[in-house]
Amino acid sequence: MSSIYQHFREEERPFVDQVLEWKYDVGTLHQMKLTDFLDPREQDIIHTVIGNNDDVSLSYLGGGLHSERKRAFLCPPYYEPTERDYCLTLFSIDYPSKFVIIEHRDVLGSLMNIGLKREKFGDIIIDQANAQLIVASEIADYVEWNVKQIGRANVTLNQIPFSAHINQKEEWEEQTATVSSLRLDVVLSEVYKLSRTKVSPYIEKGLVKVNWKPINQTSFQVNEGDHLSVRGYGRSKVIVIEGKTKKDKLRMRFGRMR
Repeated sequence: MSSIYQHFREEERPFVDQVLEWKYDVGTLHQMKLTDFLDPREQDIIHTVIGNNDDVSLSYLGGGLHSERKRAFLCPPYYEPTERDYCLTLFSIDYPSKFVIIEHRDVLGSLMNIGLKREKFGDIIIDQANAQLIVASEIADYVEWNVKQIGRANVTLNQIPFSAHINQKEEWEEQTATVSSLRLDVVLSEVYKLSRTKVSPYIEKGLVKVNWKPINQTSFQVNEGDHLSVRGYGRSKVIVIEGKTKKDKLRMRFGRMR
């Protein structure tokens, strides 16, 4: 049992323990488990821990074909989940788009300001003048009643069917580079074409995320498969470490979101 931890970072172990509890509850006690919204890294952890288990059926739903944040549903294999089991609600955010612009961070800020945890809502979709939000159904009424302003815009939230969901597909541009190490500041400097002296304050101020979690240590070690983001500079991911060059540097293939 303890050997499973070698696949994960130290800070991920509490979540691994949680997944092991779910695995026991479903596989042994035959319970159903619906999680909160999970980021892609958390989804990967669940998939790795559960594996091909004959006693636990694992599935995800986030509301759309390309949803990033999803709820996981764990159940005994004899049960066939339906969309209703995932308890998702889709809102259209209606606002005077001719006169004001709202951005992803505006919506995120408004939701956090009414006391919501990030795990309780899924993707925020902004597509030109259209904005949509997916939340856990158990808090949908609370969100609808309390979100009346986003940024400088007065808004109205209206529940709409998922057939009206705007599907946004991520597009990545792949590049290759060589780095002296996998320190966070070194990798970010190469990926975003910034000096390490410029990157370091972003890290130290909590403006950098690795796998959707803020990291404030410049010496943090990046792994293959990690997703990175720097506020104001967009998102990237380390696709693969391809080995060492003759000068003992690491050859890295990475993607930048377009």
